Amino acid sequence: MSTAYDFLKECDSFMVLTVNGDYPAGRPFGIVMEIGDDLYLATNSGNEAHKQLREHKQMQIVAKKSDSRDWIRITGIASEVKDISIKEKMYEECPKLKKHYDSPSAERFLVFKISVENVEIK
Repeated sequence: MSTAYDFLKECDSFMVLTVNGDYPAGRPFGIVMEIGDDLYLATNSGNEAHKQLREHKQMQIVAKKSDSRDWIRITGIASEVKDISIKEKMYEECPKLKKHYDSPSAERFLVFKISVENVEIK
């Protein structure tokens, strides 16, 4: 596993920052998966996050460990995942998703691949 993924897994939640018109928008996320060098985030079609990730693919993930001053900033490019096998993998690896979606093919269940461009850990 990558250092960035390990860091995020140690945090209860992390902030996903997107572009919302002329301003940044941040919201808490708690589910992440890693395949190769890419991170994957789950969201749903009932919020603004997916619209912003589709329109302005540039995004960041920011997290801080609760028991220290250690923090991370991950900069990347988001792309929506349509591959059902990736959605199935995330659904199985992240049991919290089963509380919100009946299956990986649920219409509201969206997955975004984050192609990581930079990781800063302090």
